[in-house]
Amino acid sequence: MKVVKFGGSSLSTGEQFEKVIKIINDDFERKVIVTSAPGKRFAGDTKVTDLLIKYAQAVIDNEDYTNIIKEIASRYREISTHFQLDESVIKLLKEKIIALGKTEFPDDEHLMATFKAHGEFLNAILLNKVLNSQGIKSIFVDPKTAGIIVHGQPNDADISPETYTNLAKFEIPADTKVVFPGFFGYSQDGSIYTFSRGGSDITGALLSRGLHADLYENFTDVDAIYVANNHVVKHPQAIKKMSYREMRELSYAGFSVFQDEAIIPAIKGQVPVNVKNTNNPEADGTMIVPEQFLFDPANQITGIACSKRFSALYIHRYLLNKEVGFTLKLLKIFYKYNISYEHMPSGIDDLTVIFDRTKLDKTTIKHLCHDVKEILQPDYLEWMDDYAIIMVVGEGIAHNVNTIGEIIDSLTKNNIAIHMINQGASRISIMIGIQESDADDAVKQIYKTFFD
Repeated sequence: MKVVKFGGSSLSTGEQFEKVIKIINDDFERKVIVTSAPGKRFAGDTKVTDLLIKYAQAVIDNEDYTNIIKEIASRYREISTHFQLDESVIKLLKEKIIALGKTEFPDDEHLMATFKAHGEFLNAILLNKVLNSQGIKSIFVDPKTAGIIVHGQPNDADISPETYTNLAKFEIPADTKVVFPGFFGYSQDGSIYTFSRGGSDITGALLSRGLHADLYENFTDVDAIYVANNHVVKHPQAIKKMSYREMRELSYAGFSVFQDEAIIPAIKGQVPVNVKNTNNPEADGTMIVPEQFLFDPANQITGIACSKRFSALYIHRYLLNKEVGFTLKLLKIFYKYNISYEHMPSGIDDLTVIFDRTKLDKTTIKHLCHDVKEILQPDYLEWMDDYAIIMVVGEGIAHNVNTIGEIIDSLTKNNIAIHMINQGASRISIMIGIQESDADDAVKQIYKTFFD
């Protein structure tokens, strides 16, 4: 049995729905279908989820939202009309959209989560109606019915363990497809909570694990996952097969097909993931497999990812390595300002702390640097915003002693300074810190060394 998830671009129009229907019909094993909300139809278009957020904000601000409701409903009507569905279908969907604005919620966070979730919720209802109209036996399944229980915050949900106990009892009717809305689950009190990032991907992954799928197919708008960003490297090679942990390492540094946390449920369930293209389903795509299923890698490098979202705090102090409690004092400052750090490479007299810049503001940075100077009395301190991290990842790295040397040569020969280099304990990834301005050129040079 296969779980199949379709992204927003795959479900944005009637024409895209037709492609999805053919994909579902072409393989009997595709039993569980996970929907996203309708995405952009063209450049400059607005995703339905963004329209729902706009709707929610209008309700919160007590503003008129009549036109927003019409715009949201028109997106679903466009698809319904394409398949000449009965008018009762769009009437049902519009009633649910209108009801959102009249519902009372405990607070604005619960309101926002419920509004956002309805993009997927309504699209799943619509897809089920379309499948039935095309002679395909299917049923819509509300996550509450299947027992998808979550906890945490309304807009940042985590999967509760009982979800998998509930899914183990869920039976898929014979000769029937089941359509699940992605992106959300229900708290213990029955409130809708959404996943913060990669929502529908998470739903597909948790269903794959909970229903013991043989394969999780994730349909998006690219033929495969590529070795490097095609906006940086022209026509990069496609990755045919990679391990889960390779995917995790690359996602952390900017691979955009998956959020780095989205496929963890599938990882824990040992379910292979196949990334495929809705617009070119014949393409093999990229298989993401458990490590023990991985063949001998064809290349020591699987992928090169780069993220420019980092900043670094450089601290220099003579005899730092001999001072007991230095790092503890530094961590207490981070705790004071509720700051988490990403990495902390160090030497005998210096230490660099790398942060996710998106989680900091200028005021916090100013206070942080002030406290570090006052409490730690460094000989030199520098805050660097011009900082990027490159991840070079591959299961084959652990079996090739020359990989780091080749990477260093490829950069230094092209006058690219390396600020930090670190190989993880798993030995499948090499992290390189460089100036942000050198990042794209560094990716090109590493790619050229290992793939051209």
